[in-house]
Amino acid sequence: MTLVVLGVDALDPDLVEPDDHPNLALEAHRAIETIASHTGEPSTHELWPTIITGLTPAEHGLQLEDDGVAWGNPVLNAGSRVADYVIPDGLQSRIGAWLLTNTDTDAFRTPATYYADNDLTTVFDGRASDAIGVPNYVLDPDSEDREHVLRRSLGDLFERDPEATGGHTSSDPETFYEQCLEMAMIRIARTRRAYRGGRYELVFSYTSGLDLIGHVSYDRPALQRAAYEEIDEFVGELRDDLGPDDELLLVSDHGLQDGVHTDEAMVAATDASLVDSIEGVTDVRAAIEAELDRRDHAGAPTHRSETGDGGDGGERVKEQLEDLGYM
Repeated sequence: MTLVVLGVDALDPDLVEPDDHPNLALEAHRAIETIASHTGEPSTHELWPTIITGLTPAEHGLQLEDDGVAWGNPVLNAGSRVADYVIPDGLQSRIGAWLLTNTDTDAFRTPATYYADNDLTTVFDGRASDAIGVPNYVLDPDSEDREHVLRRSLGDLFERDPEATGGHTSSDPETFYEQCLEMAMIRIARTRRAYRGGRYELVFSYTSGLDLIGHVSYDRPALQRAAYEEIDEFVGELRDDLGPDDELLLVSDHGLQDGVHTDEAMVAATDASLVDSIEGVTDVRAAIEAELDRRDHAGAPTHRSETGDGGDGGERVKEQLEDLGYM
């Protein structure tokens, strides 16, 4: 069997309704505690390393500064050596906003080697696993998929503005919505392909589309509601792929309402026992490992014909990836 973990950034327990979003609520779901950063809000940059290590941000060391930029991130190393000493706080904040809006910088691209280099273990260690787009756990810093490309090329569709509600503005929220949903589609399609290949006991993927839409839809709540409905459908397609012995766990790092991160995250699972022991984001790793240790998760290819030609289901996912420009 395979355990599939889908990280949905900003999936909010208050906005998930089991009747309306059965594939986001799954068999059991609950709100869990998260951790606020130095900026006063929970931070994606800090929380996904927490989720995969079980450690607080202070313990794993990937933390934001008050300006919201990870000046200690290897991607920003050249500036980080001097930024705190020669740049006033207000100007540093504006420079950080400019960097994230106008350059190829991605604050979530810490290489996976960071963990071993700092004697940190993760949920992936010693497992046949695939990590797809997990923030700050980058297996190959030189590669990127369609979500990375779209995120870096948003331009004025998603401009960082610390003075705006939600911290961002968009020149065209409807066009931005379409790009964010495309980002979610490609990550979930990649998740389905990794599962179908049968090589992994753990497939752990992540998408940021819901979070991005939430940041600019504070005055357009219908966009956020529509995003929940569509993400529910995408997850439903993934859920339909799973065999009777496979499990799906959804995890968020925080919620998001009125354009602002909230202090509750959530988990949902096809097996209620998976969420029972998760009180907060630091508990997710232990719950995943307990499930992997509890049963044999040796993989086998799924949706593949006896002749090994891939079957109709595999071709359907391949066609979706091609349509989205990933293959």
